[in-house]
Amino acid sequence: MLKLHEKSRNDTVATMADLGRRARAAARPLAIATTAAKNAALAAMAEAIIAHERAMLDANAIDIANGHEAGLSGSSMDRLKLNPARIRAMAEGIREIAELGDPVGDVIASWERPNGLRIERVRTPLGVIGVIYESRPNVTADAGALCLKAGNPVILRGGSDSLNSSSVIHACLVDGLKAAGLPQDAIQLVPTTDRAAVGEMLKGLGGNLDVIIPRGGKSLVERVQTEARVPVFAHLEGICHLYVDRSAKLDMAVGIAVNAKMRRTGVCGAAETLLVDRAVASTHLVPILDALRAAGCEIHADAEVLKLFFDAKPATDADWVTEYLDAVIAVKLVDGVDGAIEHIETFSSHHTEAIVAEDAQAVERFFNEIDSAILLHNASTQFADGGEFGMGAEIGIATGKMHARGPVGVEQLTSFKYRVRGSGQVRP
Repeated sequence: MLKLHEKSRNDTVATMADLGRRARAAARPLAIATTAAKNAALAAMAEAIIAHERAMLDANAIDIANGHEAGLSGSSMDRLKLNPARIRAMAEGIREIAELGDPVGDVIASWERPNGLRIERVRTPLGVIGVIYESRPNVTADAGALCLKAGNPVILRGGSDSLNSSSVIHACLVDGLKAAGLPQDAIQLVPTTDRAAVGEMLKGLGGNLDVIIPRGGKSLVERVQTEARVPVFAHLEGICHLYVDRSAKLDMAVGIAVNAKMRRTGVCGAAETLLVDRAVASTHLVPILDALRAAGCEIHADAEVLKLFFDAKPATDADWVTEYLDAVIAVKLVDGVDGAIEHIETFSSHHTEAIVAEDAQAVERFFNEIDSAILLHNASTQFADGGEFGMGAEIGIATGKMHARGPVGVEQLTSFKYRVRGSGQVRP
C-alpha cells in the first residue's frame, strides 16, 4: 500500500509540474495576443457551452448523485447544481467578458518630466494564475474567461465534487482557444482529485505560478493563506451585515432584508447579521423579521429582540462571527449608526456591508468609517458580485488591501509596467 501511495503522489507531483511548465510556455504568446483573437476565443467558448448543454447536464447529474451520497450540505448542493438557466448564464457571462475593454496595454497614467522624459504606466498581464475552488462548476468558465481576457494563463483546480461538470466546461473553453488559434495550454484543468495537487500549487509549481486565488470555504482559504509561497487574492469569510437605520423606509428595508439573506443563502454576499436601529425597534423590527420567517429564515436574536419577536432562538457570541451560508440570520438592536459601525468593525470579515437609510449624514458616516471591500446604500448585499458591477464576471471577492480588493475582474488580473521615452537624455 505504501508503494502505491508513493507512486500516486509521485504521479501527481509530475503532473502538476508539467501543468506549470506548459502554462509558463503559454504566457508570452497569450500576453501578446490581439484583442480580436481573445474575443474570438471567448465567443467560441460561449457557443460551445450552449452546444454542449446536454453533456454538461449529464455530467452534473453524476456530480449531484455523488454529492448526495457524500452528504453535502444543502448550500453546497445548490452551488454544485447546474440547470439550463445557469448554463445559459455561464455563456452570457463569457460574452459579457468579450465585450469588456481589453486591459492589456491600457495606459493608466502618463506625464512628462522637466527634463523631457515622457513616462507612461501601462497595464500588463499578471502571469500564470492558479485558481483553487470548491463546488461551483461555473467558476471554471468565469475564471478561464477572465484570465484569458487579461492575458494570463490559468491552472484551474476545481473541487472533487464538481470534477465531471468542470471537465465538460473546460473542454468547451479549450474548443474556443483552438478556434481562435491561441495556445490550448492557456487554460488547464487539474485532472486529478488527489489533494497533493493543491499542495503543489501552493508551492508555486517550481516558480511557474505567479498568483493563487482560492474560492471556497473557510478551511480551504485558511490553508491557502497559511501555506502559499506565492501571492494570494482571497477572502476568508463573508460575514456580511445589513443595518436598518431609523431613517429607513420600512417597505424598502423589508424587501432588502429578505433579498440580502434569502435570494441565495450559499453565496458569500448573503447577509449573515441584521442590525436594526433601536429607535425604530417598535416600527421596523417585527415586520422585517416576520418577512424573513415567512421566507423560511431561522432567526437568532439578542435578548432585546427576543422581547419583541418570540419566534426566534437566543443568539450566542458565536452568532456574530458565523458565516451561516444557510437560511439563518443573527439579529441585534444597536444605538443608531454609531452602534452599527462599532458592531461591524468588531465582527465583520470586511467583505460587504449595507445600510438602509434616507439620512444622508448617516450614509456618509457608514461609508467613510467602515473598512470593508464593498459598501452599499439602499441595496441588497447580494449585489456583491463582479457581474453585477459590470465586470462581466469575477473570480472572487478579495478583502485584502494589497493589489486587488472587492470583485476580482479583468483589471484586477493585471499588473503594470513603466514605459519611458526620451530624446537622448543622460542623468547628471
